[in-house]
Amino acid sequence: MLWALVLTLGSIAVFEDIRSGHIPNWVTVGAFGAALLYHAIDSGLSGLGLALLGTLIGFGIFLVFYCLGALGAGDIKLMAAFGALLGPHAVLLAALLAAIIGALLAAGAMIWSRRPAIPYAPAIVMGAWLALLGRG
Repeated sequence: MLWALVLTLGSIAVFEDIRSGHIPNWVTVGAFGAALLYHAIDSGLSGLGLALLGTLIGFGIFLVFYCLGALGAGDIKLMAAFGALLGPHAVLLAALLAAIIGALLAAGAMIWSRRPAIPYAPAIVMGAWLALLGRG
């Protein structure tokens, strides 16, 4: 079930970010709620606590980049939702992978299309999916 939630969230977020240039709140808030419900049912209060800690870590890591103007609010909410789904350890890996993938995508966009900005959801989602693979 966790795989289905992570794959669904990622697919919708990438579609919306590429289509409209932002990630709607219904996507991120809905995923956050689904993550809390999933972990509460699956692991009780300890699962709920880990999901909340993952949320704070995912949000906090990307909040710095948001404050610097490098990311949009939807990007940090997306990473927070992935934090709730993946938990505190995997969201750290997801954030690192997203940064690497995002840098590669941005460099490619600058080389091939001279666009200064890219939708960042694809990098976040790829990082989260890879972190989920590493989680088992």
